[in-house]
Amino acid sequence: QVQLVESGGGLVQAGGSLRLSCAASGSILSINAMGWHRQAPGKQRELVAGITNGGSTNYADSVKGRFTISREYANNAKITVYLQMNSLKPEDTAVYYCRSSTWGSNYWGQGTQVTVSS
Repeated sequence: QVQLVESGGGLVQAGGSLRLSCAASGSILSINAMGWHRQAPGKQRELVAGITNGGSTNYADSVKGRFTISREYANNAKITVYLQMNSLKPEDTAVYYCRSSTWGSNYWGQGTQVTVSS
């Protein structure tokens, strides 16, 4: 089992920045990738950014050049994944979810609201 706790959402004006954090604990040695997804009202959840154990990253075309995913290890007890979001646009408004993937399962955080005003 992996537990995920997200933080860092909020209200920001267009052009501003936010940093989301996701702290993973539990069976973290079984995690092979982590990522951030988002879901806007009336839309499907979509992948925003992902990072593998090897450090490879991928991004949705809509956020390339504006968002950066990174991670930090704390011994073997916790992994924190960050999503630095710059040059935010109103269309980035959504609930953002952290995801961790093991060989058998995906785990999700509770979600954090990001609202970008125009």
